[in-house]
Amino acid sequence: MSQIDLRHLRTMAALRNAGSLVEAADRVFLTQSALSHQLKDLEDRLGCALFIRKTRPVRFTSAGHRLVKLAEEVLPLIHRAEIDLARLAGGHSGRILMSIECHSCFEWLLPAIDSYRENWPEVELDVAGGFHFAPFPALSRGDLDLVITADPVNQDDLVYMPLFSYEAQLAVSKDHPLAEREWVNPGDLRDETLITYPVERDRLDIFKSFLEPAGVEPARVRTAELTPLMIQLVASGRGITCLPNWALHEYRERHYVAVCSLGEDGIWPTLYAAVRADQADAPFIQGFVATARETCFRHLVGIVTAELD
Repeated sequence: MSQIDLRHLRTMAALRNAGSLVEAADRVFLTQSALSHQLKDLEDRLGCALFIRKTRPVRFTSAGHRLVKLAEEVLPLIHRAEIDLARLAGGHSGRILMSIECHSCFEWLLPAIDSYRENWPEVELDVAGGFHFAPFPALSRGDLDLVITADPVNQDDLVYMPLFSYEAQLAVSKDHPLAEREWVNPGDLRDETLITYPVERDRLDIFKSFLEPAGVEPARVRTAELTPLMIQLVASGRGITCLPNWALHEYRERHYVAVCSLGEDGIWPTLYAAVRADQADAPFIQGFVATARETCFRHLVGIVTAELD
């Protein structure tokens, strides 16, 4: 059991700053008699005197100086921790370490982060690097705080906040036979080279929502890390690709590629911010989601408000 309590450190700091027992007692909201008893009890515990009686200002012994030094080191740490905890309890401070299951999302994510940092400077915000790990177990463990995803998994401890819906569209070269089509059937892609990001098929809209339900496999699949590289390959006739409509808008406007829908009605996935259920209502989390939505609808072409389940 510790012989030194936090109240003892506060008393020693008050005694040093006030210079007398009477003034120190006022600072720690005790009577002079109660303060004297507290100090005598501490000296008995430690087995040594802490200050020399009947001196003004108070003169500390070596043991007293050591305890004052401890108070100077510990009390500011306690004070800062109390402030941080109060901010956390109020939801205005915290940490958002996020992962993005979307190679194209950095186009809008970086402006959203800049805007958020201006309005929430006390929140620690960072992006976990790489795409090659399972983010949802990390989110559940607390290693991550938010995941941007279009592939929600059913877990009771996670909440999915919709950001927006988008159309997953097919990009082909301008002289491709499908270039004049408004929409394509799955069978139209059977003889094509499909260019994708290097991720699992069950995370790619064109496979999970278009080709696989129809039992269609493209002739070849090749991968590329970067969107501009994918567009360059498509424009040069070395394959086709599927990307969000907002990611294709600029390339379509510049006539680098032709774009069509997947099926007559198109494929419309929804992008979510996944968070732990115990943080879903925290103001700093809600603030980020609101900032992300506002940034997206200000900058991205072709997205629509997601329908709530």
